[in-house]
Amino acid sequence: MNRRRLIATLATGAACTRLPSVFGAEPPPEPYQRANTDWLAKCRYGVGLHWTAQTVPMKGQPLPFQKAVEAFDVRRLVRSLAYAGTDYLLFTAAHALQMLPAPHPVLDKLLPGRTCTRDLIAELADALAASGMPLMVYYNHSCNQKQDPLWEQAVGYHGRDKTAFAQNLMDIVGWMGERYKDKIKAWWFDSPYSLDPRGPHNSVSTDMAGFQFPWERFTVAAKTGFPARLVTYNPGVAETFLYTTHQDYWSGELVNLKAPARSRYLENGLQWFGWTCLEDRGWVHHRLDTEIPRPLYTDEAMANYVRACNSHQAPMTFNVGIYQDGTLAPASVEQLHRLCMTGL
Repeated sequence: MNRRRLIATLATGAACTRLPSVFGAEPPPEPYQRANTDWLAKCRYGVGLHWTAQTVPMKGQPLPFQKAVEAFDVRRLVRSLAYAGTDYLLFTAAHALQMLPAPHPVLDKLLPGRTCTRDLIAELADALAASGMPLMVYYNHSCNQKQDPLWEQAVGYHGRDKTAFAQNLMDIVGWMGERYKDKIKAWWFDSPYSLDPRGPHNSVSTDMAGFQFPWERFTVAAKTGFPARLVTYNPGVAETFLYTTHQDYWSGELVNLKAPARSRYLENGLQWFGWTCLEDRGWVHHRLDTEIPRPLYTDEAMANYVRACNSHQAPMTFNVGIYQDGTLAPASVEQLHRLCMTGL
């Protein structure tokens, strides 16, 4: 892939799109105009990382989250990604626990102690950009079956006024959008099924009292600072349900390499995108004193799957195991390097 052409496509998309209302204060006009996904369609494969507050080292006790963020070696990570032939990085901002590897005044106000002084997101984005790799960001609202009960109370998940709860979430992503602007090229939003019971899965664990989560306004908030930013909402493994048409590409969570893309776009109109675990189907390396498992797939299976997807302008993402110090699973990096060397 021509990385210079990729960056030029991104810049063009940003210049041709109108800036949305700040933090989702007003709904967007109908019908929704999907953002240009050409830059994503040009990508071959990328790496996803679930580096979170629950990530542990290979040996010994984990550092407190803030200290782990301070010690994270960004340059080493980017070198590993470049060696692996990665076209983009999908990095986790928050997962089961609402703890961000960056400053965030909205979180500080809602629940102090959940943010960091170092802005790992910005540093990653800058280092990746220098190597021609866009940054995509995974975000989970962390209101999932009391995985983070203190946060659920603080953000208002169990409050009577669900409008205030929704606004808190929009303020969180809106502030990040305004801070990072085009450093974040796309959002990957998880667990909408904990906020909205309409989809194929329902893990809502509060009384919604008939409240309909405002996905359209949330999309506006998510595009704050960079209207060309892509947005997707994950309805579950291999599901194509749309919580809203106001999104730009398919989340594409997969559990194997059995169903490659058959066209660039799904029947629901979204750009195809895939994401599966390369070695650890638990997504996060959280078991103390253990090594990340070896890859699940043969080199041939990997290459055949990615080629099949790429023939339809569909990028594939591999979630790679990562230790708390930011070191990637060596066997996975080597396999991705071999994949790159096949001449995709």
